[in-house]
Amino acid sequence: MLDIGCGGGATLRRLLKRSKNGVAYGIDISEESVAKARKVNAKVIDRQVFVGQGSAVKLSYEDEKFELVTAVETVYFWPELPVCLQEVRRVLKHGGRFVIMVEVVDSCSKWIDVVEGMTAYPPEQLKEMLDEAGFVKTEIHRKRPSYAAIVGVKS
Repeated sequence: MLDIGCGGGATLRRLLKRSKNGVAYGIDISEESVAKARKVNAKVIDRQVFVGQGSAVKLSYEDEKFELVTAVETVYFWPELPVCLQEVRRVLKHGGRFVIMVEVVDSCSKWIDVVEGMTAYPPEQLKEMLDEAGFVKTEIHRKRPSYAAIVGVKS
């Protein structure tokens, strides 16, 4: 499993709870976030959890390494999103899933004015971008009115 934009490492911890014998990798562009994620996962760091600095633009993993890639509240900040989606697709195994979780926002969202460098993508636009990147069985799941998960599978 790979969590792109792992922040403080909470998603990595949750992924391992759901997959007791799994191995989770996390990357974040921020040195501070990497340090926090390593601390939060200290009991299993460098055995079941591997965290490093990196960007979705160029993932430093071999082709078809992961069964699952997640991006929780991070695609807003990915430069060249279509390039990043191709990178995710490259590191996924055939049949692997990519899950994007977002707060449902649009270009009129208050967050655009508050957070520098943020680009809002409605779930429908993200689904379309996954389709264009070659993902199949793409779906939007709305957990609550304000949150959505967009899932795509590598064929």
